[in-house]
Amino acid sequence: MDWLRGYRGETFAADAVAALIVTIMLIPQSLAYAMLAGLPPEVGLYASIAPLVAYAAFGTSRVLAVGPVAVVSLMTATAIGDYAMAGSSDYWAAAITLAFMSGAMLLLMGWLRLGFVANFLSHPVISGFITATGLLIAASQFKTLLAVPAGGHDFIALFVSLARHLPEAHAPTAAIGLITIAFLFWSRHGLRPVLARALSARVADIAARTAPVVAIAVTTLATWHFGWDRAGVAIVGSIPQGLPPLTLPVWDLSLLQQLALPALLISVVGFVESVSVGQTLAARARQRIDPDRELVALGAANVSAGFTGGYPVTGGFARSVVNFDAGARTPAAGVLTAAGIVLAALLLTPALYYLPQATLAATIVVAVLSLVDLRVLQRTWNYSKPDFVAVLTTLLATLGFGVETGLIAGVGVSLALFLLRTSRPHIAEVGLVPGTEHFRNIHRHQVLTTPEVVSLRVDESLYFANARALEDRINAAVAARPKLRHVVLLCSAINDIDASALESLEAIDRRLRDAGILLHLSEVKGPVMDHLQRTDFLDRLSGDVFLTHFRAICALAPELQNPNGQSVCASEAP
Repeated sequence: MDWLRGYRGETFAADAVAALIVTIMLIPQSLAYAMLAGLPPEVGLYASIAPLVAYAAFGTSRVLAVGPVAVVSLMTATAIGDYAMAGSSDYWAAAITLAFMSGAMLLLMGWLRLGFVANFLSHPVISGFITATGLLIAASQFKTLLAVPAGGHDFIALFVSLARHLPEAHAPTAAIGLITIAFLFWSRHGLRPVLARALSARVADIAARTAPVVAIAVTTLATWHFGWDRAGVAIVGSIPQGLPPLTLPVWDLSLLQQLALPALLISVVGFVESVSVGQTLAARARQRIDPDRELVALGAANVSAGFTGGYPVTGGFARSVVNFDAGARTPAAGVLTAAGIVLAALLLTPALYYLPQATLAATIVVAVLSLVDLRVLQRTWNYSKPDFVAVLTTLLATLGFGVETGLIAGVGVSLALFLLRTSRPHIAEVGLVPGTEHFRNIHRHQVLTTPEVVSLRVDESLYFANARALEDRINAAVAARPKLRHVVLLCSAINDIDASALESLEAIDRRLRDAGILLHLSEVKGPVMDHLQRTDFLDRLSGDVFLTHFRAICALAPELQNPNGQSVCASEAP
C-alpha cells in the first residue's frame, strides 16, 4: 500500500478516468468469459469485484487489472466439466471451490517464496499452449455463433461435429454472430484511423478498444426492437441484480482431490501470465514488481473470488494495457473499477436481458484469436529445433487431449530436452589466438597448440547427467595424443559442479596420473572454487589451478611460439 503516500487529487482523477474506461471494457469481457467457463454471466461480474480490491491491497504492479481471462476460463470449464452439468448450482459451487484452492496454493507458494516456478514454463511452451487454447476456445464458440448442437472433447472432434451440423445453423443467430465478428475485427484496425480524424491518437486508441460495448448495445437494442428472441435467437435472459453473494467452498474430499491438479495448473499458468504482463508494463513505467509478492496478491484475489461467488482469476493482458494507456497511476484504479462493476451489477443487468449469446461468443472469438501465433512454429524451427519440438508437442497435445494434458506434456518435453541437451555438453578444444591472450575453438580459428598440452573448454555446468560425457571426451583426447603430458580444463563457463561430477573429476585425475599425465584447472569461478575448497579434491589434484588460461599455457608450454618465432609468453609477467 505504499502508493497511498502522497496520493493527490490529480492522481485520483487519472485513476478515475482509467477505471471508467476499463469498467466499460470489463463488463462484456466478464459476461463472456463466465459463459465460456460454463457459468451464469453474472458470475463474471462477481469475479471482477473483490479480486480487484484484493490485488490493490497486496499487488506490486501499479496498473495490472485482474479478473476473468479466456485461458483460465477454459481451464475452469475443463476442470469441473466432468463433475456437474454446466450452469447448475453444483457446477458453480465447484468453480468457487476451484478459485479458493487456486488462491490457497498461490498464497502457500508466495509464503515459500516460489516465484521462480514461472521459469519452468518456457516461452515456447507458453506460446504453444496459448495458441492451442485460443484455437480451442474459438472453435468451442462457433456452436453458439451458429446455434448448432455441436460438441467434442478435442479440437478435431469439435471441428468435425461443427462441420456435420453446419446445415442446421440458425440463420438469424449466425448473421448476428458473424456480423459482430466482422465489426470487432474491423474495429481493431479500421476504427482507430476513423476516430483519429476527430480525436487525439491516444483517445482514439482507447475508444477503439470499447468496440465490444458498442456491439453489445446495438445487438441488444436490435433484438429487443425486432423481437429476434421470438425468432429463435438465444439471449442471455434474466441476470440477477445485486452485490456478489457470500459463498464458501465445498469441503468434499473427493472433489478436492479431483480439483487439486487443475487448481495447481491454473495457479501456475495464471501466475506466469500475470507476471509477464506486470513486468512488461512495469518496464515501460520504469518500475518493478516482486514475483513472490505477486503470488500473494493473486492468491488473495482468488481466495476473495471464492468467498464472493466468483471463479479463478488472473491478470489480463488486454485490460491491463488499456488501464496503462488510459493513464492509471496507482492500484486505486482497480478499486474504482471494482466500484464501477458493482454499479453495473446493481443497475445495468436488466438492460442485458435481450443480449444475444452470439454477441458474447463473437467477443470471445475475436479476443482469443488475437492470442493465436502460429508463426512461433517457423521462428522456433529456424532458431532452435528443441524449442520447436516443445512448441509443437504442447500445441498438438492441447488440441488433441485437452489443456491440462497439453500443458503437462509441454513442460515434460521441455525438461526432457533440457536434460538431453545438457547431458551432451559442448566441449571444445581451444588454442591460443596468435598475438593475443585469448583462446578459441581449434576447428573455427587459426590458433596455436602444442602436442604436449590439450586445452578443453567445457561450455556447461557439470552435474550427474553430463559427467560421463566429460570422461569420454578426455579419454578420447588422451588416446589420440601419444606425447600428451598435460590436460587443462578451461572452466570459465562452468557455474556449478555437483557431487557426481566431482567424483568424475577425481576419477579422471586418478586415471591421468596413472598414465603420467597431469590434470589442471584454469579460470575457475569464485563460487565453484568455494565449493571445491570444502573438499580435499584440490589437495589431491595432480596439477595446478591457474587464474587465467594464458598463465596455464605459459607455465606448461613455454616453448610455444608465435608465427614470428617469438615466445607467446614473452610479455607474461613473472
